[in-house]
Amino acid sequence: MVDFQYKEKYDINDYRAIMVLLRGEGGCPWDAAQTHESIRRNMLEEAYEAVAAIDKHDMSNLCEELGDLQMQILFHAGMEEEKGGFTFDDVCDEACKKLIHRHPHVFGTTVVNGTQDVLKNWDAIKRGEKGQSTVSKAMDDVAETLPALWRAEKIQKKARKTGFDWPDWHGARDKILEEIGELEEAVASGSGVAEEMGDVLAAAVNLARLLDVDPEQALHGSCDRFVERFRFMEQEAARRGQALESLSLDEQEELWQLAKKNS
Repeated sequence: MVDFQYKEKYDINDYRAIMVLLRGEGGCPWDAAQTHESIRRNMLEEAYEAVAAIDKHDMSNLCEELGDLQMQILFHAGMEEEKGGFTFDDVCDEACKKLIHRHPHVFGTTVVNGTQDVLKNWDAIKRGEKGQSTVSKAMDDVAETLPALWRAEKIQKKARKTGFDWPDWHGARDKILEEIGELEEAVASGSGVAEEMGDVLAAAVNLARLLDVDPEQALHGSCDRFVERFRFMEQEAARRGQALESLSLDEQEELWQLAKKNS
């Protein structure tokens, strides 16, 4: 058993100490065996679980999930500190310096007139920090690990800053129709189907962006509605003494339309 002082209430220093104990001699074999790569997915999952708590307005769960997300930060920083790399204090130092540097209107003499000026300054400062001398370089720096819909949206927003964008959503709508036509040609030829399908999805993201709709949230909402309507179809078929899979497509479509009316 490790030497540990139990308390009624713990703080960040206790959290750090616990992580050290878990990774140290006499600690947890699983924790000690982990690497940056082995727990990479854990960080993504914890972030999504925290966001799910926000979406549900569950503040109690959010408190818990933020703690789990914080553990991932302590985990990665602790592994680096063990081998003489950066420490958690270095992480905090870097974050504080970044916030100070990117808020010259708070910590410096820059004058802003509303949130748009703040965002414009933030973007310019960030590009300078990362050496993004061109917009395409800024696009390169958009994380490939983002959900594809969000990545497409961020890239499109960067393109917009050069004026390369539709003036309104109508142009984006017409572009979707154009891309669908190219997809049909690809299907007919048996070549380039995946590429053209990607272009259709990117065009749909463009339309969502110009309508001020989060494409990721919109698709999640569509998934939720689909599940609920499909559940209704199964239940309605069962109420009629039938199995959904035994029905014809036309009969299933009838149930689908009924589900839409009842949703």
